[in-house]
Amino acid sequence: MIDQYFEQYPGIKAYMDRSIEEARKQGYVETLLGRKRYLKDINSRNATVRGYAERNAINTPIQGTAADMIKIAMNNISKGLKEAGVRSNMTMQVHDELVFDAQKEEVDELKPMIIEEMKKPLSLKVPVVVEIGTGDNWLEAH
Repeated sequence: MIDQYFEQYPGIKAYMDRSIEEARKQGYVETLLGRKRYLKDINSRNATVRGYAERNAINTPIQGTAADMIKIAMNNISKGLKEAGVRSNMTMQVHDELVFDAQKEEVDELKPMIIEEMKKPLSLKVPVVVEIGTGDNWLEAH
């Protein structure tokens, strides 16, 4: 099944192989913004330890870039909330989500700003899709 997947999506296998090879040569991988994660075990003779480092070599550039993006968005949204003079607050981050304690009368005003700030941290070749859910609690917002 895995072989069929890679036959259908050869670019993914090429990315994985390239990421591991670059990590072996450099000893680290980078996010799109240049944040580095050093992988001291990437050339280990222990297959289990090396495999962990290889998975990090593949995942870090993607997941680390996503983390960079949401951190930038959080800073910009925080500034936007202050500039707007609203009572709503950003309360937490959960993976790729931001949670707000939003005043109901401010929601319609805040949505466009939040969507824009979530989309703009990096200019990517792929679209960044932002969805907003509302509710009296986090569960209802989903």
